[in-house]
Order: sequence, then structure tokens, then C-alpha cells
Amino acid sequence: MIALKLFEYPASLLAWFYSLTHDYILSISMIAMVVMLLTAPLVLKSTKGMLEMQRLQPEMRKLQNQYRGDRQKLNEEMMKLYQEHKVNPLASCLPLLLQMPVFIIMFQVLRGLTNRAADGTFAPQYLGKGTELFTSLDHKREMLSWGLDLSKRPYGMFSESFGKGLIYALLVVLLGVMYFAQQRMVASRAAVSPSVSPMQQKLMQYLPVVFAVFMGFYLTGLVIYYMAQAVFRIGLNYYITHRFYKGHESLGRQAQRAGEAARELAKKDGGGGGMFANAKRDLAAAKEQQKPATGTTSKRVTPPKNKPTPPSGRTTGKPAPTGKAARPSGATRPPKKK
Repeated sequence: MIALKLFEYPASLLAWFYSLTHDYILSISMIAMVVMLLTAPLVLKSTKGMLEMQRLQPEMRKLQNQYRGDRQKLNEEMMKLYQEHKVNPLASCLPLLLQMPVFIIMFQVLRGLTNRAADGTFAPQYLGKGTELFTSLDHKREMLSWGLDLSKRPYGMFSESFGKGLIYALLVVLLGVMYFAQQRMVASRAAVSPSVSPMQQKLMQYLPVVFAVFMGFYLTGLVIYYMAQAVFRIGLNYYITHRFYKGHESLGRQAQRAGEAARELAKKDGGGGGMFANAKRDLAAAKEQQKPATGTTSKRVTPPKNKPTPPSGRTTGKPAPTGKAARPSGATRPPKKK
């Protein structure tokens, strides 16, 4: 029941936008705008928190060097540092965590609107039957807007017509270009205030393009949703660049200088500042602490198998005589009686 309500609310909002615009693409774009307006404060807070974390890199490096062999103490001092500067290390993760639920909700809503009955016509779900959106889709076979059928999947249109399939494929290509432009803006900020390696920057730059290609297997309405969202996100990235990275004393510039200072400390420490380098040095320090002091070790001699252990205090390896008492050295055997 809760899951059903989760899909009914966005569908009702989409129906309200449709009653204002009478257009599917505009209605879906307005839904994307609402989602961006709700998540924009979280993105801004995430960006600020990430830069504040970067600004603390020199202090974090000093703590890592000071408590290299004591992981628990290091974590305690790290938490004190975060609390002192009012930094939340998890703040940058929240916008990323929200992307998957939003994707699932919008996919389910659009698929519910174009749900097909046994005769192949639409039987919309999650909508009130009195809404204008429900009436426009009920018992229809297409969700047409601007000459596009939003109920079709771009990859499936090539089986109907190569010309139509090419048009739908161009939508996916355009989405990939918009994602690439968006990530180029993020990469330019990373050059101002680097926090990840060049390899990670390239990965972050091209992963959204792969996601755009992946969207070719979903409803065209969902492609339109992410295209509209990409437009708003490009505008948001432009605002972030001017707010956090403009000026010598901006937060982004301070993070850049802190990152350079942290790298210098890492060089003096004899290694890089990456996660794996830190873990490797911590492991080496722990092994060094566990190693016993020089000169205190002694070899344990194990007696040979199947041989008796010599008694305490005896220096020879000969066994002690049994039966008769041992004769003193130099004694002669008494003569036998005749």
C-alpha cells in the first residue's frame, strides 16, 4: 500500500501539469524541474561539505602520521576534527543515494501510464479516472508528443522503421552529449580543486555517457525526463562554479591550496596520500610494532625422534648405564674364580 502511494503522488503531479500544458513532454519536463528544485539544496550542501573536507586534508594527514599504528585513536581524533570544524563527511553521499530511488519511481510511473491491457491498448495505472491525463491515454495505443511516441523504446524503433529508429537514437545521443558537457564542467572544477586522481576523473566523466546509452533500452518518456533534468543540472553546475570557485579566497581555491599542502606532506612522509597507500603504510607500521626486540629470540632445540632425551646436567650424548653400577675410571675387572 505504501509503495502504491509512492507512485500515485508523482503520477498525480504529472496529471496536474498535463491539465495545465496539455502536452506530455512539457509535463514530464516540469516533473524533472520539481525534482531538481528539491535536490538542488542537497547538491549545494554536498559540494560545500566536499570542499570543506578537502580544506582539512593537511590536518588529516598529520593525524594519520601521528596515529599510524592506532586505528581506533585515529578515528577518534578524526571525529574530533570534523566536529571542531562542523564538517559532515557523509554529506556528499546523499545526492548520489537519491538518484536510484528517483529513477525507480519515474520508471514505474511512466510504465504505469502506458500499461497495456490484453487488447494492446493503454490501461493507465496510478491515476484517478477523472483526470484529463487518464482520459487522454485510456484505450489509446500511442503516447504522442512532438511527433514522438513516448511509450516506445528507442532501440525497438529500428525494427519498425530505420528512419524512425534513427530519430529516437539521436535523442539518446543528445542525452549523452548533454551528460558529457555537464561532466566537463565538473572536471574543470576538479582541476581547480583536485581531490581525485586523473583516472578517477576520467571515469566520472564517461560513466554518465554510458548511462545515456543504457537509457536507449527504456521508455522514450524516461529519456525525455533525463534530458530535461540534464538541462537544469547544467545550469546548477554553472551556478556552483561561480559560487564556490570564483575568487582567490573562495572555498574552492582554499581547498586547492590545502590539497597541495597535503600532497607535500605525503611526499615528505615517503609515499602518496591515497587510500591504498595509507593502508599499506599502516599495515607496515603494525607489523613493525609486533616484531620482537633484537637479541631476545632463542632457538628451540627439539630432540631427535626415537632417541632418549639426555638427563639434566649430562654433557655427553651417551645413555646412562642400567642394571649394574658404573665402574670408576681405571678400575680392573676382578679375576674369575676357578
